[in-house]
Amino acid sequence: MALASNAPDERLNATLDMLERLIGFDTESSKSNLGLVAFVEDYLKSLDVAYVKVPNSAGDKAALFATIGPERDGGVVLSGHTDVVPVEGQAWTSDPFKLRRAAGRVYGRGACDMKGFDAICLSMIPEFQTARLSRPVHILLSYDEETTCCGPLDTIARFGTDLPRPGAVFVGEPTLMQVADAHKSVAGYSTIVHGHAAHSSKPSLGASAIEAACDLVTGLYRFAEELAARGDPSGRFDPPASTIHVGKIHGGTARNILAKLCTFQWEFRALPGVAQGLALQHLEDYAARVVTPKLTRYAKDAFIETVTDVEVPGLKPDSGSIAESLALKLAQRNHTITVPYASEAGQFQSGHVPTVVCGPGSIDQAHQPDEYIDIAQIEACIAFMRRLAAELS
Repeated sequence: MALASNAPDERLNATLDMLERLIGFDTESSKSNLGLVAFVEDYLKSLDVAYVKVPNSAGDKAALFATIGPERDGGVVLSGHTDVVPVEGQAWTSDPFKLRRAAGRVYGRGACDMKGFDAICLSMIPEFQTARLSRPVHILLSYDEETTCCGPLDTIARFGTDLPRPGAVFVGEPTLMQVADAHKSVAGYSTIVHGHAAHSSKPSLGASAIEAACDLVTGLYRFAEELAARGDPSGRFDPPASTIHVGKIHGGTARNILAKLCTFQWEFRALPGVAQGLALQHLEDYAARVVTPKLTRYAKDAFIETVTDVEVPGLKPDSGSIAESLALKLAQRNHTITVPYASEAGQFQSGHVPTVVCGPGSIDQAHQPDEYIDIAQIEACIAFMRRLAAELS
C-alpha cells in the first residue's frame, strides 16, 4: 500500500535532528547509556510506541526493544548499538559529541558506527506507523557492542516467550548498504605468566615470566603463519585466513630482576567453520609441552594461566534465508558480501533467528577521529526502510 507522503528532505532532516541528539550523549562503552535510553523512551512514549527496557545486571546500562505494528511473531528486527569507542588521544577538529555537517557529510563520534543507523530507525517510526504493517518492525538498541557484544543477549533470550519471535534481523553496522551474510568470530584473551623473582646474575634462582611470555607470543605468531598458509577455502574473506594478534604486553620490575609477572592480551579471529577455541587450545598445548617445563626448571611455583575476556560468535552464511532474501530485495542487490569485523549478528544467529548485516556508511570511517557518514548513505538507508515498510504492509 502507499506510504505517507513525507518528502525525502523532511525525513532526512528528522534523521539528522535525531542523530544530533544521539551523538550528544557520551556513551563510550566504559560509561552508562541510561541518559540516551531515557531520551529514546520519552520519544517512543510521544509516538505511543510500545517498548521494553532490558537493563544489565549492574543497572547502569540498558537495551530497548520497541515494536511498531502488531504484536506477533515473524517481524523484522532493526538492531543497532548505542555505545561508541573512546575519543581520548584522537585529534578531532571539532567537538566529537556535537554533530557537524560539511560537504555532504555529518561528523561526530558514532555518526557511522552506529548512531546514524539508530537515528534512521527512530526517525522512520512515523512512517512505519502510517504504513499499517501486517508484520511488526522491531527496533533493538543495545549496549557494550564495542567491548563484548553481549548487550542484546538478555533480549534475545526473551524471543518467543514474553517478546515476539522475529522472522529476521538486520544488524545495521556500516556496509555501504550492501548485504553481509558472514563475518569472523572473535575471542579475546589475557595470558598471565607467573614467574619467580631473582637477581638477573643468577637465573637458576628464579624463573623469568617475560622470557616465558615472549616464547608464548612467538608460538602464537608461528601458529598464525600456519593459519595463513591454510587460507580461506571460501575465497570470500580479507584477510583470507583466521588471524591472531597480540595487542598489549606488560611485565617486569627492573632490568636486573627476573620478572615475577608478565601479562599479554591477544585475540583470535576465526573464519566461519573454524573452532573459536582453536588458538587457545594451541597455546595451552604449546605451553604444556614447551614453555611450562622450561619455566619451572628452577621454580616449581611458576605457572601459566589464560583468562577468556570475550567471545563473540561469527556469522555463518545462510543462503536463501528470509533475512538474506529480504535484505537483498530491499537493498536492491543481487549478491552478498563478507565483512572483516565482528558484530552482534552472530548472537542473533546463535539464537536461531536468520540474520544479516546491512547498514549505512563505511567501516573505514568507524573508530576514527572526525568520524563521519555521507548524507547520501543516510538517504539510501531511508529508502531501504521505506521499502521495508511497504514489504511488511
